[in-house]
Amino acid sequence: MGNVTLENAGHEKAIMNYLSLENTDREIAVLTIDVPGVAVNSVSSRLLDEVATVLDSIEKDPAIKGLVIISGKTDNFVVGADLDEVRTLKDRESARAYIGKGNACLNRIEDLAVPVVCAIHGHCLGGGLEIPLVCDYRMASDSTGTVLGLPEVKVGLFPAGGGTQRLPRLIGIQEALSVMLTGKQIRAKQAKKIGLVDELVSPHGIKEAAIARALTLAGNGKKAPKKTSFIGSLYNRTFFKKYVPYDKLPDPTNMADLQRFALESNPVGRKILFDQARKRVMKQTQGLYPAPLAIIDSVEYGFTHGVRTGIEADIDRFAELAITPEAEAFVNLFFAMNGRKKNPMADKAAPVNKLVVLGAGLMGHGIAGTSLAACDTVLLKDISVEACANGMREIYKGLDKRFKSGALNRFEHDAMYGKLVTAVDYSRLAGTDLVIEAAFEDLDLKRKILAEVEAATDAHTIFASNTSSLPISEIARYAVRPENVIGMHYFSPVHSMPLLEIITAEKTSERALASALDFGIRQGKTCIVVKDGPAFYTTRILHVMLNEVMLMVEEGVDVKAIDTAMKRFGYPVGPVQLIDEVGFDLGFHVVEAMGKAFSDRGFVPSGGFRRLHDAGYLGKKNGKGFYDYSAKKKAGGRPVNATALKILRVSGKSGMKEDEIRHRAGLMMVNEAIRCLEEHIIASPEDGDLGAVLGLRFPPTTGGPFRYVDRTGADKVHGILEQLRAKYGDRFTPAALLTDTAKRHLTFY
Repeated sequence: MGNVTLENAGHEKAIMNYLSLENTDREIAVLTIDVPGVAVNSVSSRLLDEVATVLDSIEKDPAIKGLVIISGKTDNFVVGADLDEVRTLKDRESARAYIGKGNACLNRIEDLAVPVVCAIHGHCLGGGLEIPLVCDYRMASDSTGTVLGLPEVKVGLFPAGGGTQRLPRLIGIQEALSVMLTGKQIRAKQAKKIGLVDELVSPHGIKEAAIARALTLAGNGKKAPKKTSFIGSLYNRTFFKKYVPYDKLPDPTNMADLQRFALESNPVGRKILFDQARKRVMKQTQGLYPAPLAIIDSVEYGFTHGVRTGIEADIDRFAELAITPEAEAFVNLFFAMNGRKKNPMADKAAPVNKLVVLGAGLMGHGIAGTSLAACDTVLLKDISVEACANGMREIYKGLDKRFKSGALNRFEHDAMYGKLVTAVDYSRLAGTDLVIEAAFEDLDLKRKILAEVEAATDAHTIFASNTSSLPISEIARYAVRPENVIGMHYFSPVHSMPLLEIITAEKTSERALASALDFGIRQGKTCIVVKDGPAFYTTRILHVMLNEVMLMVEEGVDVKAIDTAMKRFGYPVGPVQLIDEVGFDLGFHVVEAMGKAFSDRGFVPSGGFRRLHDAGYLGKKNGKGFYDYSAKKKAGGRPVNATALKILRVSGKSGMKEDEIRHRAGLMMVNEAIRCLEEHIIASPEDGDLGAVLGLRFPPTTGGPFRYVDRTGADKVHGILEQLRAKYGDRFTPAALLTDTAKRHLTFY
């Protein structure tokens, strides 16, 4: 039957830019989503307008017996809402109109008299997943690239297109809350297992398979045949269905499924689930994240009042949430990260086909494993066969985990592992494009390694040091080719931490920078470029905060009070616990170096790092820190290690208020970030915010240190720092750039 001519309400021919509707000779219409000019499909008001026009046509056409919804993109279905449009929602009315339009279209699809089959290949996320949820049948490709999820919580929002109402009824409350509260992505096989999709097919021919399924459903009167088991017949009785609102019933042969159903299918059991979910969210977020709580409220309300009533409530709930500062902060971070996916210096970058990673330890094998998809060969070098074997084993474990999750198929798994080779000397380094050194933080060792690498490699080989604090210019002081030397600071664990801090020294060439940046992007990292200097950016601003925390501990401020205060500000881990994780060895080296570099502005390095280090304390890595790692972890957390406090000669306790703790630690970091911008260590406030949030877990609800100042007010932040300066000394002197910003009533953005 070919393409269908569409008419709008005024009987004029509608121009379709985002959609095409084809009616097959089997009377099954195929609706293809293909947003022009972009790589991915997203839900926008313009797309929804076209959907409404298409639905007008389908509802009026008696010849259409079924509908298939599919994507015109090669690697994605629909990836969610158009966040550019969400960004423009500045008041409740516009937010309500936006989400109301989306729900109206979804409800109409759900209400169609003909069966609707959704054919999913590639990413199907957020509003993209809410489309399949209103369909009668969900078919997904078995490709490793097919993932489904509702990640709205990661941008401070919630699935307000019916996701919170329909998903729990499809896969159960507990599973649905896990999906929505974490924003995790679900691979196709797992989606089939939990009932999110009905069938897996090959990506080749998925359209034809969906048409065939639509024909079958049309022959069965739209819906698949009802279950005929005892549970199915009982469920279909009106009085029971009222209290057990599920789209799919449990498997009577699966005890876990029956137990889940028994708990979720009654008001008492559901209340327990929702209460427990709120407690977990409050414990993890300190109540600072409104989106997770909105998700729980939405699901609970919907189970009490029904899907459509729940959706109406969600429209109001979304209108409130979309204009919160937290949502704005998350959306800004999303755009900042998204803007780093392209290399502005791509034309200057040299290809990296062969990578050498020096050191097979935690950081080394992490870098090597993350690089397997970014180049042709990865050579992992260490001083012994045993060390190389241990590194290879860890890389294999990582690949195996990805294979079992469905992220890789067997061929991809084996092909990636096949790229990995090892060496215990420099004889195989010829032809290397990039060397990343991941040795201990020792300047002489790194200089020695650089000299050996330069002797074994070509003039084009770029040498990158994975150092967190040693100046790149000092590492390259005696280099033959200093223009090839750069810093690439990865964060642990490498496979999951999104940030890569690239450090340029005075002699680093544009080619080296462009190549490092290009490689980092291909590794999937969000990259910031910073200039060389004492501890660069992230390590510098972190350690001025940790130094202040150590000074507070020495003054007698309670260890747990400090951690609690900062977690209530939004840090996932308290700074005292972080000191244990970073280690006293690195801590004392960094703060003493910074003490020498910044003595002219009153920076006071704590002696506590050295005293604890000299006493054999390395923190969590050897079980000796501020917390007792030999004791069992209790509900209130690990007990404090009293011996560590004795070594610091702490006597008595300080009754410092929570606000003062938060200001002393938090604003010390914020002020130092502003100094780094002032000194051109970082190029922009956005670099500073990305580095702090992605690398140091600065509270993301604030948007980062610079957006925090903008939201709080530069004059207010300046005033608090002046108060701290009067009480504790010149180390709290506000950065000159902050003083100027406050005086002129400016903002950083």
